[in-house]
Amino acid sequence: MTRRRATIEDLYRVDGRAELVNGEIRHLPLMEAMSGCASDEIHYSLHCFMKASGLGRVFGGSVAYHVSLPHRESFSPNVGIYTGPRTGMKFPEGAPGFAVEVRNSDDRGPGVDADRAEKRRDYFAAGTLVVWDVDLLRDDIIRVYRSSAPDAPIVYYPGDTAEAEPAVPGWRMPVNDLFPAD
Repeated sequence: MTRRRATIEDLYRVDGRAELVNGEIRHLPLMEAMSGCASDEIHYSLHCFMKASGLGRVFGGSVAYHVSLPHRESFSPNVGIYTGPRTGMKFPEGAPGFAVEVRNSDDRGPGVDADRAEKRRDYFAAGTLVVWDVDLLRDDIIRVYRSSAPDAPIVYYPGDTAEAEPAVPGWRMPVNDLFPAD
């Protein structure tokens, strides 16, 4: 018995975070406390910047972006910037210009790194300009990948101020803001 390929319509009926890859719904984990806080800080900073600049809209991890790659039909980054047309109640059409992927504590190791690299290639193939890989348990907290140099990330450490050029011109965020005071 062959399984039916899942469609974007199936993705609309999923509870929680998920992506549509190779005709299958891939459920994504909820965020752990520290990772969720960092994701929220990035989202809030981008929200304030985008609202003031009018450059686009910011969506959190519960929003899927509908794309048309041969093997992938959606992304669901922890935070994304969208500059395309409004889609009403439907998923944004097209990839986010800027995508933030925040790792949980078990998101490490060669297999995870290979999966992340493959997903970045998909982002860039779909039109994303910049991807942040945020790992709060490493010294190099934010690795910024650009479609123009996908294998040469810029690395930001505590004390640095990270950016997302050219996807979000003029926006900056101190790495230390990912660790709000208790």
